[in-house]
Amino acid sequence: MPKQDPLSRSRALSVSGARLAFGERVLFDDVSLSLPAPGWSCLLGRSGCGKSSLLRMIAGLDVSSDAHLSLVDETQRPFEGRIAWMGQQDLLLPWRRVIDNVSLGAVMRGERGDGERAMVLLEKVGLGRAARRYPQTLSGGERARVALARTLYEQAPLVLMDEPFAALDAMTRLDIHAIACELLADRVVLMVTHDPLEALRLSNQILIMRGSPARIERATPPEGLVPRDPATESMSRHHGELLRVLREPGA
Repeated sequence: MPKQDPLSRSRALSVSGARLAFGERVLFDDVSLSLPAPGWSCLLGRSGCGKSSLLRMIAGLDVSSDAHLSLVDETQRPFEGRIAWMGQQDLLLPWRRVIDNVSLGAVMRGERGDGERAMVLLEKVGLGRAARRYPQTLSGGERARVALARTLYEQAPLVLMDEPFAALDAMTRLDIHAIACELLADRVVLMVTHDPLEALRLSNQILIMRGSPARIERATPPEGLVPRDPATESMSRHHGELLRVLREPGA
């Protein structure tokens, strides 16, 4: 039996008192949320409401001098140093082979990359055959799979995603949804998306950010295991309801 990554047994994520202002403009104030562990939460909202800024705050990236939040798990242990990031751009280095891009984080920390583990992850995302190729020879979907393998390589209990699949065509996106759900099943995932159907397909929890200053509301996802079939009557009904909420004034 394979050893379980001790980081994957992390408790639920809790964010409290998140505030972000740019000069006199307060983007959001006293935002609090909790995420299931393991579980996948999607954050929706109109452009400019602060979704990506909140994600960057949680990641520990400096988005403003006027930023504050508390980020702990259920044991009150900070998540600092236990976070992996996957953005909309894959940011693969063109001069490094695919397998070396997977272990890039370790190299940047001054550690020796684990080629064996990188290869195992490439096999899991269906790209073992491409390990020695360069990123520019891959399709968009293949590059997204490499970026997913690189995220998994970090073995972090908290995975933050900022529209990681937005640039993919519809069918490729369906395929990578299934792979991501399987490989991230033991993690806490928070993903920003502009696609309500994507949120409905992947989420254990749907969060909606809206208002000024922005607040967070919750919407109920459909029943059933993720990734859900987008062609069902239940998904169609929830999709219509979610679109209605997102169109409401103040959304």
